[in-house]
Amino acid sequence: MSFRICTIGCGGMATSGHGPSYKKYAELNEGVELTACCDLFEEKAKEFMQKFGFVKYYTDIDKMLDTEKPDAVCLVAPVNLTMPLSIRLMEKGYPIIMEKPPGLDREETLKMINAAKKYNVPNQVAFNRRYAPVIREGYSILKQFKPEKIENIRYDFYRVGRKDADFSTTTIHGIDTVKFLARSDYEYVSFTYQELPNTPIGNIFLNGRFKSGATFQINFCPASGIVMERATVSLYSNTVFINVPVLGSVDAPGKVMHLSNNEIVKEITGYELGEFESMFEYSGFYAENAEFFDCIREGRRPEGDIRSGLQSVEIADCIRKKLPEYVDAR
Repeated sequence: MSFRICTIGCGGMATSGHGPSYKKYAELNEGVELTACCDLFEEKAKEFMQKFGFVKYYTDIDKMLDTEKPDAVCLVAPVNLTMPLSIRLMEKGYPIIMEKPPGLDREETLKMINAAKKYNVPNQVAFNRRYAPVIREGYSILKQFKPEKIENIRYDFYRVGRKDADFSTTTIHGIDTVKFLARSDYEYVSFTYQELPNTPIGNIFLNGRFKSGATFQINFCPASGIVMERATVSLYSNTVFINVPVLGSVDAPGKVMHLSNNEIVKEITGYELGEFESMFEYSGFYAENAEFFDCIREGRRPEGDIRSGLQSVEIADCIRKKLPEYVDAR
């Protein structure tokens, strides 16, 4: 019996990160069928079908779902459409993996969480950095220590020439990654906004603490001289450096270094973690999709569900609204 996959959205992110992941998963797993892809623009849908090996393409979501009845659906839609489309899919009972963010604010995200609960639908948010091999390696090193042993996390998130009207939907990556590494919820966040010439965004600096007691700094610089994401995690007598491979980064395919008392305990590159020579692999796109598909095929619930991203959405929304602070109310 085949495992049928349909995907919605055939734009840039789908083409660069998710499409190659679907193709590789189908090649590596017997019985997997890339049944159909859908986009409002017929040429995009047709090209996506041909490039990644889908059987059919559609321009109408309901027609595709009613005709093909897939076992899993992937949603790679603009952020303003993720909430209504995901609820529409969950109402139909389809297991769904969706691009981040899982909502633009707390209210949208809670609607999605409630729909998943009401219709008992397995779901996962595509926070790809949680699955990037070097972040997973850094995470496995940090898991040797209790979260309370982490003293501080610094995360530098730099881009070149970004002029997004809403950069918060990108900052959520850094916010969620630091939370993932800390293995704790945020307790308090303060925000500093620095205006810059020639860009509507400016620099954004987050400082605060986790419920575990760890402190953090996250520095978002969207108009810098380099594309990079680097984490520095400090523990007593230990430090873990993680150079995160992101699209266009000088650090790709990434590196992890663990030092104790000024001695290198472990140093490993993304290449050494496996055959990760392509962006969709070393950035975590393949692993996140494979994990979701494996969960559905094996009857397991994905760990990275919508609820797991709620606090990251709340903090990113504070940036959108240029609020001065965030205090966790839970």
